[in-house]
Amino acid sequence: MTDFEKEFWKRLADVKAGLMDVEGRLFPMTPNLTQDDDGAIWFITAKGTDAAEAAAARKDIRFAMADNSSGLHGYVNGELSVSDDKGKLDQIWSIVASAWFDEGKQDHDLVLVKFVPREGEIWLSTESGAVFLFETIKANITDEEPDVGQRATLSFKHAA
Repeated sequence: MTDFEKEFWKRLADVKAGLMDVEGRLFPMTPNLTQDDDGAIWFITAKGTDAAEAAAARKDIRFAMADNSSGLHGYVNGELSVSDDKGKLDQIWSIVASAWFDEGKQDHDLVLVKFVPREGEIWLSTESGAVFLFETIKANITDEEPDVGQRATLSFKHAA
């Protein structure tokens, strides 16, 4: 795993919401990562939602994020699937998820969705506002482009 990819995963852990794109239909979803660094992004949704139906059909989707607080912008493409992994659900369960499901983790409408990214276009921007300001001022004085982050196309390698 490259340093850029490691930084992507590190910053993604701080992202609170992104947009899932299923065949041109966009809707907000909260990405979750597990402690075992399995190379997947996990989502909790309900039966009958676009995310649940796309996962049941193992569709390819795009997940986009634009999070200024983490300095992570971009998208990843990959495949959704439904998972019955109770251990993963335990790891990512939160007070936010519990607000949507009256019966908690045992709710019959709950669907655990696994997203395995294949590739993506990612921008890691400068996290510090002071550095951004300095680079912007410097660029205006020197007529050079400001150094406010990095961009890369990622190809994710997975064991399975």
